[in-house]
Amino acid sequence: MQTDARLIVMMAALEAAGFDPTPAGREPSAFRALVRRDQARMNADLRERMKNSFERHKLPAPATPADQAARYVSLAYVLSPPPLLESPDRTDDLPGGALEVLDFAPLLREFYKSSGIDERLNSYVRAYQAEGDRLRQPAGEMVRSLLSYLHTRPIMFTNVRVRVNSPTTKKNAPASFTTRQHDRRFFVVPDLLAAPGTINFRVIADDYYAIVPEGTDPASSELRRAYLQYVIDPLVLKINKEIAARREPLKQLIDKRTADGATVSPDVFLTVSRSLVAAADATYEASNRLTLVTALQRARLQQAKDDAARTAIANEAKAARAAIADETIARLSEDYENGALLDFYFAEQMRDVEASGFDIANFLADMIAGFDPAREGKRFAETAEARNRVLAARKAHPRYSLWLVDPSAETRDANEISHNSVLVTKLGEVEKLLQTRSYEEAETRLKALLQDYPGDARLFFTLAQTASLWARDTTDDELQNQRLNRALANYRLAVAAASPDIDRALLSRAHEAMGRILAFLDRNDEAMKEFEAAISIGEVTGGAYRDALEGKRKLAQP
Repeated sequence: MQTDARLIVMMAALEAAGFDPTPAGREPSAFRALVRRDQARMNADLRERMKNSFERHKLPAPATPADQAARYVSLAYVLSPPPLLESPDRTDDLPGGALEVLDFAPLLREFYKSSGIDERLNSYVRAYQAEGDRLRQPAGEMVRSLLSYLHTRPIMFTNVRVRVNSPTTKKNAPASFTTRQHDRRFFVVPDLLAAPGTINFRVIADDYYAIVPEGTDPASSELRRAYLQYVIDPLVLKINKEIAARREPLKQLIDKRTADGATVSPDVFLTVSRSLVAAADATYEASNRLTLVTALQRARLQQAKDDAARTAIANEAKAARAAIADETIARLSEDYENGALLDFYFAEQMRDVEASGFDIANFLADMIAGFDPAREGKRFAETAEARNRVLAARKAHPRYSLWLVDPSAETRDANEISHNSVLVTKLGEVEKLLQTRSYEEAETRLKALLQDYPGDARLFFTLAQTASLWARDTTDDELQNQRLNRALANYRLAVAAASPDIDRALLSRAHEAMGRILAFLDRNDEAMKEFEAAISIGEVTGGAYRDALEGKRKLAQP
């Protein structure tokens, strides 16, 4: 998890240059509004030159706001850190698109020196770190879940063969080489000024960056795919000989798609990599959904009163499994159209990997050896009926993802759903206030919400978070202690109000947060009890199990 000052400065500069990804009819985010206020008085001549540069390099329609920003993000990552923000000496190996906007770099340096952002940067970094803290636990859960599904571990380094200059004076002496090891890293980078809803994925040498906008769900398919790319790329490299041996059959598939009018990369290695990522993501999602269907069916069967009810439950689960199978086919079809020409085949092979429990890396060579280009060339046409069923279902069901696992969800009490949705929206607004350190207003809104939602555990939990963050930004010791104790009181109210069955993640996080506060206050015996309470809940998605283990370990140190 990384907060990068270069990215913050770049995106603030783009904001000054006129980049605004806020959807029509929507208000800008709280953080974007803060940056606009901070930059309202910047030099007009510099702003105009930045706008002209941005307009001159704009991509033509149908480029999205995320597309417009992508090249500048790449540029940010090849510059040196602030305050210098120097361009690289060599420009012939810059990452995709950065060279096209390289002349924005001098304007960026001038912006940094004259706009006052250097004085505000620390406070901006704290806001980005708060978003990173929100992402850290669920992103970790996503990574662990994916690796468990693939039964693998990521390759964390790469070996590079480099030439060594020999001190010998002999002419025509043979060249000597050595092998150097480079770390491979995957970064999740929060970006509070990014285009909403779109992850910007950049690969720069051995570093993979998933730059995520505010409010991103770390379990989303887009972030999963970025991490899958990080895991799968070196696996594909390890079987490059096997892929090269199957170049002709792969080329047959590519040529067929090209003849059908599709735009497909001629790179066979890219085709394999894209197909593996698409297949792994689709089958992982299907596996999770099927697990939910089974759990829901089991819970309802325990409450069923007669055979008729049990038959209805079984039929509903059967329909859900059929809908999930269709959705998986539809997703594979969409990726097939975008060049993942072996994804249907790899999806079938993934079922064997899932069932066997063996590392996917052990299967890849056999997978490449086993596909039939004639068979794979017919896959897309054979899935037309399933795709049509999915298109109809997506239109018919506004809550499609929920409908897939629980077909009866749409018949539930609409008032209850609406009431809960309003609270979720309001809590999202409070989260934005916390990012801009508007703690007093956040606390006022939360207390007002308690009038409409009395005893709601989420409200008590967020009140506690607010007091804790407020304390962190407080220099007065007495006031800091007051706010920390207020946070403790609200965390305890959240624990008392939470359901042990439904709110396990909230309970885990509340106990761990109380443990940290108590440890800070040197109330170590009480802190240990809270960490142990969080640990006893176990690992749950969105919980704080590992943080509690670390907190307990630190307390146990002499």
